[in-house]
Amino acid sequence: MPRLLFLYLIKRVALAAFVVESALCVPVVLSYLLGQLPAAAVRGGLVWPAIVGVTPTVAYVALPMAVGVATAMTFASMASESLISVLYALRLSVWAICRPTLVLALLSVGAGLALANFIAPQYQGSMQDVLNVVRNSLNHRMLEPAHFYTFENGAKTLYLERWETPDIAVNLFVRQISVEKMQEQTITAARAEFRRNESGVVVALTKGSIQTRPIDTSDVRIAAFDEYAIALPMQGNGGLPPRSWHGVYELPAKDFMAQFAVARADSRMLAEWTTEAAMRIGVPLLTLGHSLLAMALVLNFGNITGRRGASGALTIIAIPAAHILFLVALQSLLRADARFVVVLAAMALLEILGSAWLIARLNFGPRAKLIAAGAASPYSAPNDGLAAPYA
Repeated sequence: MPRLLFLYLIKRVALAAFVVESALCVPVVLSYLLGQLPAAAVRGGLVWPAIVGVTPTVAYVALPMAVGVATAMTFASMASESLISVLYALRLSVWAICRPTLVLALLSVGAGLALANFIAPQYQGSMQDVLNVVRNSLNHRMLEPAHFYTFENGAKTLYLERWETPDIAVNLFVRQISVEKMQEQTITAARAEFRRNESGVVVALTKGSIQTRPIDTSDVRIAAFDEYAIALPMQGNGGLPPRSWHGVYELPAKDFMAQFAVARADSRMLAEWTTEAAMRIGVPLLTLGHSLLAMALVLNFGNITGRRGASGALTIIAIPAAHILFLVALQSLLRADARFVVVLAAMALLEILGSAWLIARLNFGPRAKLIAAGAASPYSAPNDGLAAPYA
């Protein structure tokens, strides 16, 4: 194939893949964030960390579908323009026509593996930190009036009547229990200002009182104050609060592989590890399978002479259907039993080998000799669906 034609075909598929990838990632990321984050997360400044945390994962999961759909759209468009017939008439074989897309698919597999094993695990923790803040109310700007909030496993309870500004509350109530001092304190204040520092939040209280009661007695001491300050374990300026747990999907590639020795001792942990391994390795490899499938379906069952038909639309639909089927089977079967990885591997291998066989049959089948003879004359009409085996 001439170099200029090779670059034209690979750029055409790559541009379509970029458009489809963007069209898939943007709505998926936004819908996920809308489902996971409350409206108050915007005030708390949590939207950007959430976007950074979830986008790499969505990108590598959607990449095989994007490349497959782009391949199907491009080849269907080339068929409607009779470009494939022209390429056949130039004595280019089916594999020569498919070669630019195969190169792009292999490059996309490498990009998907890099995203899944190095970039996504690094940023996945950011999304989990955001969810930790949301679920445990660790951002003071997300606190709703007239609600009770607990911190430190119930050791602190907080209630506020209303917000005067995003950082100043009116009529604050705090109840805290100190195990070290063996006492319970109830603090009320007419006004409270939340101030962030590097490690957390300091609440500056104004015009209130403190009731202190030892846990082992019923004596109560009451003291009034003009100004008082307490610390809360919430999100500070230094970043999101640390978590006491980390998922297997947050581990770097080297640590993830080392985790297998621990996971194999427990069936539940092994199923979780195998599911993540299939996501990191199996999903990017689907890019090659979906690209081969798209080309095989269009070239074998499409109208390459430019006549209209529904085969192009059906081919484009087949790629998302195959991708979603694989993802659903991966998440459902592997979480039930890690041994189902053999079934998923067989599905992916069947897609690759079956598609390659369809293309090879078209390229080296007995009918290909007819197009070889017809393409020898520049005035001969190209035969539908046949390729010259000598190019």
